[in-house]
Amino acid sequence: MFAVIKTGGKQYKVAKGSKIVIEKLDAEKGAAVDFDQVLAVGDKIGTPLVAGAKVRGVVVEHGRDDKVVVFKKKRRKNYRRMNSHRQSHTVVDITNIG
Repeated sequence: MFAVIKTGGKQYKVAKGSKIVIEKLDAEKGAAVDFDQVLAVGDKIGTPLVAGAKVRGVVVEHGRDDKVVVFKKKRRKNYRRMNSHRQSHTVVDITNIG
């Protein structure tokens, strides 16, 4: 069985035992987290959410993604700007879909 959850402004298709990388959550490593915004469970599709559905997971680790470099340039104008960004993420192991 699979479910579609919404967290961090994105949607994820999850199944029991799968690991997902999502935007950083304020939870300790090893803590249980519940996802209440469940859009679909199996063949049941919510309007917009499935009533009473909940997905439970355990925080495995916190980390940061690779660096993304943003470089702007205008030719022949001596205009160069460089920025970079590393997004924080959380790895969650899905334990139960109910």
